[in-house]
Amino acid sequence: MKRITEQDSRYTHLEKMKVKDLLININQEDKSVPFAIEKVISDIEKLINAIVRQMKKGGRLFYIGAGTSGRLGIVDASECPPTYGVPQGLVIGLIAGGDKAIRKSVEFAEDDAEQGWKDLQKYKINKKDLVIGIAASGTTPYVVGALKKCNARSISTGCITCNPQSPVADQAKYPVIVIVGPEFVTGSTRMKAGTAQKLVLNMISTSVMIKLGRVRGNKMVDMLLSNHKLVDRGTNMIMNELGLDYKSAYQLLSKHKNVRKAIDSFS
Repeated sequence: MKRITEQDSRYTHLEKMKVKDLLININQEDKSVPFAIEKVISDIEKLINAIVRQMKKGGRLFYIGAGTSGRLGIVDASECPPTYGVPQGLVIGLIAGGDKAIRKSVEFAEDDAEQGWKDLQKYKINKKDLVIGIAASGTTPYVVGALKKCNARSISTGCITCNPQSPVADQAKYPVIVIVGPEFVTGSTRMKAGTAQKLVLNMISTSVMIKLGRVRGNKMVDMLLSNHKLVDRGTNMIMNELGLDYKSAYQLLSKHKNVRKAIDSFS
């Protein structure tokens, strides 16, 4: 399989470019990413609808990947509880090599085709859940192996990859294939491919949480009030919704510890 993500950069002699030229050219490449995503909106929609269906049955969402892909999944999963007030463990990110691989590369961890499924089993994965394999190359054994095992057990699968006709895409029931082309630095998929994965993950988690009722209007009414900035944001939400002054809104929020509950208590 000829991997687009491994094709030579469109640019050469990078070391001879001035810094401004490097930045202009990187930015030029980055601009192409949203347009590549636009071409697969319908595929992202199918995946999101499947996630919502499974979650309404009591299922969970798993992201599984290696390297940059794994880290991006973990970032997205970790932000769901504070942003939307959902329980820890509803969205779970797994990375080849375990938690230590979040900060430091673990050699050859991604090449173990059995470990991905073993990691999923630690969470007692079942048919209500949905697993998204994230792999820019689409060939990562850790991810491919996990999706194969899921399919064999009728567990729903999706993927985010940047290569067509890849093993990961072949295994996913709901594949999302964002073809961003060669990287500015040949093979450096933390760049355009990573940006594409991050943007798609944003779309997935945001849309899923909205459809699960975790947004009212355009506000994160179930966010955790974990710092002064968020308390202030919540207070302003209540002010705008109920027409209260800041002090009254703050007192209401302090009483109920949740924006949604504070607003509902006033009606």
